[in-house]
Amino acid sequence: MRKLLYTLLVLILSGGNFAWAQEADQRDPQQIVGDAITHTLATLEERREEFAADPATLRPLVREDLLPLLDLEYSARLILGKAGRGISPEQLAAFAEAMSNVLVNRYSDGLLRFRSDEQVEVLPAKGKNTDKLTRVRTRIKLENGGFAPVDYAFHKTDQGWKAFDVTVEGISYVITFRNQISPRVQADGIDKVTADITAGNLKIDE
Repeated sequence: MRKLLYTLLVLILSGGNFAWAQEADQRDPQQIVGDAITHTLATLEERREEFAADPATLRPLVREDLLPLLDLEYSARLILGKAGRGISPEQLAAFAEAMSNVLVNRYSDGLLRFRSDEQVEVLPAKGKNTDKLTRVRTRIKLENGGFAPVDYAFHKTDQGWKAFDVTVEGISYVITFRNQISPRVQADGIDKVTADITAGNLKIDE
């Protein structure tokens, strides 16, 4: 299920680099998620044979589409927690970039499992939502006929709404990474951890 969590983060949010992305500040988070589902799965269906033959070709597309809709540095700060206190903006940016590479490179291939937008349903808004935190609820139809609840956390920035976390059945992307990375940063320092992540020397469990 944890691998599904990160795959779904890519799936739902890899819809940034096309015409309506320039108007992201005019859409609410539910519209962003719904549009991204439609666009991403349409692209997958059009180019499925190409991606299946060489899954690595999907990664640049995911990176190009994914990043505009994510607040990478805000997510990075949440992942680092107390271990990130005192780091420079340059160190934070480098760490955020390293984490984005992990996300994209690891889970792009999982997109090939999704074949229809019927697998993803955006649910009506529920609860108190604000500019600081708005949750978009979806559910994913599983192969066994059941459903996995998936929540996307957005906040409003100067560039419009940006996603910073995703939770599948109570498992948060941010918390999962924080539990593994924050202790390493406290022990070894942000620069070494960032270098280890970039070089592939630090294994991050799913």
